Formats: sequence, C-alpha cells, structure tokens
Amino acid sequence: MKVYSWIGGDRPADVGLAAKKMAEQGFLAVKMNATEELQYVDSYDKIDEAIKRIAAVREAVGPAFGIGIDFHGRVHKPMAKILAKELEQYRPMFIEEPVLPENNEDLREIANHVSIPIATGERMFSKWQFKTLLKEGYADIIQPDVSHAGGITECKKIISMAEAFDVAAAPHCPLGPIALAACLQVDATCHNAFIQEQSLGIHYNQGSDLLDYLTDKTVFEYENGYVKIPDKPGLGIEINEDHVRKMAAIGHNWRNPVWRHEDGSIAEW
Repeated sequence: MKVYSWIGGDRPADVGLAAKKMAEQGFLAVKMNATEELQYVDSYDKIDEAIKRIAAVREAVGPAFGIGIDFHGRVHKPMAKILAKELEQYRPMFIEEPVLPENNEDLREIANHVSIPIATGERMFSKWQFKTLLKEGYADIIQPDVSHAGGITECKKIISMAEAFDVAAAPHCPLGPIALAACLQVDATCHNAFIQEQSLGIHYNQGSDLLDYLTDKTVFEYENGYVKIPDKPGLGIEINEDHVRKMAAIGHNWRNPVWRHEDGSIAEW
C-alpha cells in the first residue's frame, strides 16, 4: 500500500527541506497544512504566504511527487475558493477539508471552481453521513478513520460504497500501530484505496514513535513509498507490552488543548 508522511514548518525553506527529506527517505507523497486560520474574508497576504510554502515544496520534490494540502477546516468558503484556485498551478494530489464537514454543501461551488481532487471525511463517522456526501457528488476522495468511524467493518462498507460512486479512498490515520494495521487490512480489500496516512516520524511522536510499540519493527518497513500489508495472525502485528507499561508509568505532559479562541469561537488544530 502506498503511504504518505506529514511535514511541518512555518517558512517556505523549512517545508521545502522537510519535503526533500521525506523524498530522500523513499516517500512518494507528503501532506502539509495549507494555511493558518482565515476569517470569512481575509487578507491576500495570508494567501500569498500559503502559496510560498506550497511552491517551496513543489520546487524541492519535483513535478511528479504527491502533495496533499490540508485546509483542516480552517478556511471559510469565500477564501477557500481563492486559495484552491491559486493552488491549481502546483498540481496537488488533493486538497483536504477545504471547508468543515458541517458545510459540505459548499464543496459544490469549490468543485465547480477548480480541478484539484477534493478530499474529506476524517470527521464523518457513519456510512449514512458518507451516503449524503457521495450522492451529492462533489468529493473525489473520502478519508474515514477506522478508529473513529465504526471500526474495520464500517470503514470497509463506507469505502466499498464510495467505489460505486467512482470515488477514491485515502484513510485517515495519524495514530498508532494498531490503528495503522487495521487501516491496512481494510485497504487490502478495497479497490479504490490508493494511499494511506501514517504517523512514523511525525512531530508529535517525539520521545516514543510508532515502531517503539511493536516487538517486530520490520512489519512496517517502508520501501519506495509503500508498505507491505501485515500478514501475520490478527492484524498482523504484536504489541510490545513492556514498552506500553513503561510509557504508562512515565506518563506525559500532554493535555487536551483549549478548543476555543478568546472571543469564544471554536479553534481548530
């Protein structure tokens, strides 16, 4: 299964170097944030800053490398149309959540405005929600999360349903090894699953990464941008329970972030 990795960075040079590093590690695609939060109608300076970062990535990795651009629901329709149009020249693999799923009806106008594939679905949790999205016909890629959308069976149903609408799947999974193993088992049974998110080396894994929780770290060895489907019993992995106990004993300083700005509006990522 083809996989992609996240890259971070606030400046064009930073994201360009990060993307180049991932390419050197063998990845064929990355995903990055599109922009900071934007007001309903905002400054074109913010659009220009976002474009500089995407341009730096494209320059660093060349024309054939996949670039997923995640709007994270931070952008409202008026600015989403502008940003998506500006991004066309860089030929992204997809734009993700150009608007929040609560506003999925706005995908119609964006889809009619640009030719970039539109991805969404990480915050949609049942086949009934996806049914409406697929019938409306304005999403090109769905991204259900096996840990959030009803598990293996429900995600298998969702992705197979999307196949009947000629819609691709790129399951959401910035999580741990059990979630990734489950996603890969679903991917292996779905003709329209074309790439898989994964969290190896992602910024928030510092101190204990994805592979640290496995007794056999080779099960997720990536080669030329792909990972083999685990074929051992169950999900194909064995958890290092000693490491789980060790990390549980150490604890961590992570706290659920405050999801509202000072003015009371809901924050995002």
